Amino acid sequence: MARGRTEARSGDRTLMRTAAILHYREGVSQIEVSRRMRVSTATVSRLLARARDEGIVRIQIADPDEAHGIGDDLARALGLATVRAVDTGRTAGLAAQVGALLTGAELAAGSVLAIGWGRAVQGVISTGLPPLPGVVVVPTTGGMNETASHFQINEFVRTAAEQTGGEARFLHAPSNPSRELRSVLLRDPDTTRIMECWSRIDAAILGIGSVQTSSATRGAGAAAPEGAIGDVARHYFDLAGRRTGRPDDVDPMTVTREELRRVPLGIGVATGPAKAAAIVGAARSGMIGALVTNLQTARAVLDLLDDAGAEIRGG
Repeated sequence: MARGRTEARSGDRTLMRTAAILHYREGVSQIEVSRRMRVSTATVSRLLARARDEGIVRIQIADPDEAHGIGDDLARALGLATVRAVDTGRTAGLAAQVGALLTGAELAAGSVLAIGWGRAVQGVISTGLPPLPGVVVVPTTGGMNETASHFQINEFVRTAAEQTGGEARFLHAPSNPSRELRSVLLRDPDTTRIMECWSRIDAAILGIGSVQTSSATRGAGAAAPEGAIGDVARHYFDLAGRRTGRPDDVDPMTVTREELRRVPLGIGVATGPAKAAAIVGAARSGMIGALVTNLQTARAVLDLLDDAGAEIRGG
């Protein structure tokens, strides 16, 4: 009988630890944790509460000045215009910083706001964007043959346009078309209208994919090319931000790398220490100019830069 109670308690602690790692360390929402663990969201909430009560999770209150200082340090190290490091893994904190950057950009009616895909972008948009009346909201890439919610980029566009008071424009095309289909799409007026918007993006919210943790990247339609450590909008790069070859000679239906490099406000959103190398590569690639993350991830990136030294810093 005692043995049974001990085993049950051990199992409970394993569940608590799993939920805590996903939610606090990897920045996964409670809804997504419940999906991955195949339990209800109420169960996830109880597991996280017990994890805090039993000391499995220890929450520290960060000094706002520390977050600001780490953000400034990381911006200098990565060569970015700004880094916003929040003291929480919750998407509300990330969304607030993304919203502040968009508001500060003073986007006028007719400005183009491009939306990427992935769990971080999904979390930011599901939390909410600020009013940006009259902006034109477009996807950064075509659709992917995946059912998971974080792949549904046209839905992100619809939601973002509804929140901002902007105009949604959808791309009804696969992200990875055949050459024959691509040639047809390039003659389609709706597709060319999106591509025209890509040439004049004023701001973008972009997920940063990590090849090391790339169930999302693999699901996007092709394996990552050799040497890649991450991607932004299906454009793969190595640790120094250099372009890596496209797998299987793929030519995706997506905003180009060069167009992203010209965006005045390209906001990369990513959390989790596992994303550290991908964040470094994304910054070095020039496809993002700003980063919104949390303190834990920011420290992991700084540690990576310190460990690698001049090799990474010299990019």
